[in-house]
Amino acid sequence: MRTTPSSPVGLHRVVEPAGEALPQSALVLDASPDLWPDEVRIDVDTLNLDAASFRQLTEKHDGDGAAVRREVLEIVAARGKMQNPVTGSGGMLIGTVAAVGPASPLGVAVGDRVATLVSLSLTPLVVTDDLAGWDGHSERVPARGTAVLFARSIVARLPDDLPAQLALMVMDVCGAPALVARVVGESAGRGVAPTVAVLGAAGKSGCLSLAAARASGSGHLIGVVPVEQEAEVLRASGLADAVVVADARSPLGLADAVRGAGGPADVTVVCVDVPGCEQPSILATAQGGTIIYFSMATSFSAAALGAEGLAADVRMLIGNGYVPGHAELALDLVRRDPSVRALFEGRLTR
Repeated sequence: MRTTPSSPVGLHRVVEPAGEALPQSALVLDASPDLWPDEVRIDVDTLNLDAASFRQLTEKHDGDGAAVRREVLEIVAARGKMQNPVTGSGGMLIGTVAAVGPASPLGVAVGDRVATLVSLSLTPLVVTDDLAGWDGHSERVPARGTAVLFARSIVARLPDDLPAQLALMVMDVCGAPALVARVVGESAGRGVAPTVAVLGAAGKSGCLSLAAARASGSGHLIGVVPVEQEAEVLRASGLADAVVVADARSPLGLADAVRGAGGPADVTVVCVDVPGCEQPSILATAQGGTIIYFSMATSFSAAALGAEGLAADVRMLIGNGYVPGHAELALDLVRRDPSVRALFEGRLTR
């Protein structure tokens, strides 16, 4: 156990740049498994790369899984964490608590099976198995190694009633439905049942956002997907009142599709993992409406300047991944809604 002073937000783990950089913005972290008194060490068994990062790596290497695997290993070895240098994002992990410092406030015990609810982009990480069990073709990465959580980290015990891999996928995006529920619930509390459009509605965060919006008092749900195959799956689920196929990067195409499906939207939720959706989402949203950006591919300067340039009076929210109670809310949606669970289980079989 280390005896030098530590920081609850992990400043003591920052190697480069030295000074006041936080772990997420740091270039290099000290990922040693030796703990400070307020830290927790996790024995890792699965990493879950975030969608934007995995897509970027896959496209960069033309679908060559071996090359994707090599780059992930290189990133972790060089940076002491899994942070895609292009997208800036990471993902999350599941594992078993191996050690708990005597001053840790996280409330976990040795032997607990847990999921981290903070990004891999700020989590000290060591990989010890060369990712030998991963072919580079899935966001889910079987792995062996160690990770460290700080005093201000967030962690949740895995539920006993759901498979661990299913729970991992849900917890990876649990901030999205929680914030959607809050925003839609605010409107419902004023007696307004908003029209909600979800871009990327057949994905993990998208289907949970649809379910959360309906449970919170939405009036009309529009699911936007890029291809007919996803549209068929989403229509069969019954999660959306209207399903449209549209390119979320096409300003007029998206706006026309949403309008034709009952829009413009009072609330637009951006869950796609490709760049270029900022201005299209603005045009698809009614004046005075709200846009929630959950994609790590979003350029927030493009969103702000795009709204200004379009004279759009819209409230733009950044989904930061944390809302109190977010994990349990998302898990309950999966437990209560067979359609949501079926969509997640379908992804497990791919």
